[in-house]
Amino acid sequence: MAREPKTPRRRMTSTERREQLIGIGRALFAERGVDGTTVEEIAARAEVSKPVVYEHFGGKEGLYAVVVDRETVRLLDAIQESLASGGSSRATLERAALALLDYIEDHTDGFRILVRDAPLGTGAGSYSSILSDIASQVEHLLAEAFAHNKLDPRTAPMYAQMLVGMIAFTGQWWLDAHKPRKPEVAAHLVNLAWNGLHNLEAKPRRRD
Repeated sequence: MAREPKTPRRRMTSTERREQLIGIGRALFAERGVDGTTVEEIAARAEVSKPVVYEHFGGKEGLYAVVVDRETVRLLDAIQESLASGGSSRATLERAALALLDYIEDHTDGFRILVRDAPLGTGAGSYSSILSDIASQVEHLLAEAFAHNKLDPRTAPMYAQMLVGMIAFTGQWWLDAHKPRKPEVAAHLVNLAWNGLHNLEAKPRRRD
């Protein structure tokens, strides 16, 4: 019995191949980290030779930079949109917390990449840079609230860093816990932050 001839695979365009490699690299970086991923593995999963990866990205580091840049833009855009939506300061903070949790749930691989290879507290790296950018946008919300409550608005940048850091660490915890539900987590975050901010002392001192 004669075999039916195989339909030849359509050759990918350069753009399609690039997107394929980005998707494969993203999955491997999330699973193993940038140091644990090799060009050989990326090429093997894409069923191409190593030179194809080098041709598109110059190597593993170039591919990683593209993946991180995309995730950075995606997360920052979501947070910025939440901060620009208007409403009360408390509602805005809650939307920002929820936007981060949405990103974590919908783009888990991307979040793992940002957190694994740019951990909190290093002072450098993509995730830290994103958080710093978000904090600078939160400053004006706190500065207005501080001025209204006769507190020193010059301390707003410091409190913005504290607030964003609290939300970010909670997001990392929720990535594994995935409970309670997102809206509840956001509400509890803002409950702690808002009620703490509401009762700030003008000149706090250590209690020895």
